[in-house]
Amino acid sequence: MSEKLPFISLEDYNYSLPSERIADYPLPRGTAKLIHYKNGTISHKHFSDITELLSEKHQLVYNNTKVLPARLFFYRETGAKIEIFLLAPISPTKEVTKAMLVNGECVWECAIGNSKKWKNDILKKELEIGAKQVTVSAELLDRANRLIKFSWDNKEISFVDLVEAIGKTPLPPYIKREADENDKDTYQTVYSKQEGAVAAPTAGLHFSEQILETIQSKNIDIQEVTLHVGAGTFKPVTEENALEHDMHQEQVEISKATIESLISEQEIVAVGTTSMRTLESLYWFGVKLLENKQANFHIEKLFPYQFENRQLPTKNESLKTILEYMESENLERLFGTTEIFIFPTYEFRMCKALITNFHMPKSTLLLLVSAFIGQDWLKIYHEAMENEYRFLSYGDSSFLELK
Repeated sequence: MSEKLPFISLEDYNYSLPSERIADYPLPRGTAKLIHYKNGTISHKHFSDITELLSEKHQLVYNNTKVLPARLFFYRETGAKIEIFLLAPISPTKEVTKAMLVNGECVWECAIGNSKKWKNDILKKELEIGAKQVTVSAELLDRANRLIKFSWDNKEISFVDLVEAIGKTPLPPYIKREADENDKDTYQTVYSKQEGAVAAPTAGLHFSEQILETIQSKNIDIQEVTLHVGAGTFKPVTEENALEHDMHQEQVEISKATIESLISEQEIVAVGTTSMRTLESLYWFGVKLLENKQANFHIEKLFPYQFENRQLPTKNESLKTILEYMESENLERLFGTTEIFIFPTYEFRMCKALITNFHMPKSTLLLLVSAFIGQDWLKIYHEAMENEYRFLSYGDSSFLELK
């Protein structure tokens, strides 16, 4: 499959990003700068203007994932500090939403800081959660695969309660400061709901309750999907040919009601690259079902690129196929995984507009933006740099429309 694909040179998606342009702290929600791109034209606004840029022809879709305070710190009896960064649940379930509600014990794949100092002893921490005394233990089950078993002695406490009590907000590695108490709020969207992400869907950080209320008052349909953002989102692309980059797998969840609402003539506006990845992955699951009614909802990295010169279903045909499948399986919610890699040559099947921040040079997210609007990404980023926009997770925003 990949032999038919073009060579994607990483250098073509490089630009100079001075460290002082990386935002270390956020502005109040709604006050950041906003570039509006439409029909090749760029205009400069503030994010609160999004309420005027959106109309009834649009359908807004955001990612309701909630960021876990995924950095856990334990101490050995020697005093050595061990950092455990939650990556993905292993047992008793691999489904993130359910894994957060587990009681008693669970196993997670983790990144481990200072791992050489951890000599296989069981680490313990005593704490109080809602006036309940809890002792939590961390046991290294498999060093090679970085599997850690967490267990705690109060069965009334769920894993999410435990994590929220002892964890710290996992700020991106390019923010060169420690997370503080404010980050627990500012590195979370106002509509976050489903615990399980270790990084925020940062395009959504700009929305305030008031902005959302104004959008709703204009009879603009708002829908939510879930993609639990993994730490792999920060993994740099190092291969000369970007297509050889090992894409991370992320869990997605979409309700039947949302899928039904997407069958319309409205233009879908994805809030962030994670919402876009979810929506485009949903389309390709419908394609899979049309070929095999028993297909699993897992979208492989290069799956969309194997259909050259083949007639594909429309957006609505794909979604109706998924709804038929959900009816037959008596499902109200659809769970799946995706490692979809969106880069130039990709044809978007679901989304007509994208709200997104400014991304790292040579990143998969920048490749996605280029796939969406073409080489004009260079013009947009130049404009942002010339007009002193703030970059990356806590930075300014853009509203990109295809027409």
